[in-house]
Amino acid sequence: MRQTYTIGITGGSGSGKTYFINTLSARFQPSEICLISQDHYYKPIEEQVIDAQGITNFDLPSSIEPEKLLADILKLKRGERLLKSEYTFNNPYATPKQLEFRPAPILIIEGLFVQYFPEIERELDLKIFIEAKDHIKLSRRIHRDNTERGYALNDVLYRYEHHVMPVYESLIKPLKHQADLVIPNNDHFEHALDILVNALTTHLQKG
Repeated sequence: MRQTYTIGITGGSGSGKTYFINTLSARFQPSEICLISQDHYYKPIEEQVIDAQGITNFDLPSSIEPEKLLADILKLKRGERLLKSEYTFNNPYATPKQLEFRPAPILIIEGLFVQYFPEIERELDLKIFIEAKDHIKLSRRIHRDNTERGYALNDVLYRYEHHVMPVYESLIKPLKHQADLVIPNNDHFEHALDILVNALTTHLQKG
């Protein structure tokens, strides 16, 4: 079986990881690329850390289950199909979908902590860090959390100041210096995307 080329993509909340990955995926056939998100590995809300103000903190490494993510990465790399229940961000009105992930020559894993856990980082052939200025990340987070997840503005701002930024500065930002590629995403990333697409296309053709 052909060896899977595994890419880990991380960056701060609001850096544009999801948009970058979706744009990248659209440049390939579904059979060529498999994308899996750390989001599907959050622990149940009753197991999450609650801060001094009684607010649940979803931005800690302990908020996810890395051993389950690793097991599924290895399963996909062995050529096995994967079924996962969609993570709905604790939205009581959302009905989780059953998601299917099929093995592909290129496997992309995205999330805050995919390069943080050594056991997952060791599985990565290419590490990409998406970065953006803090005020841009905050603006994107406000828009996403308000429109997609129904969070009030005060809630978004509190979490950003007390949860998101402290973890980013102490745990996520240092990963940039260990990344193979750092892609700025303050305005656009088309040139970097073209370079990455060309490299991956060449890799597929060699296989």
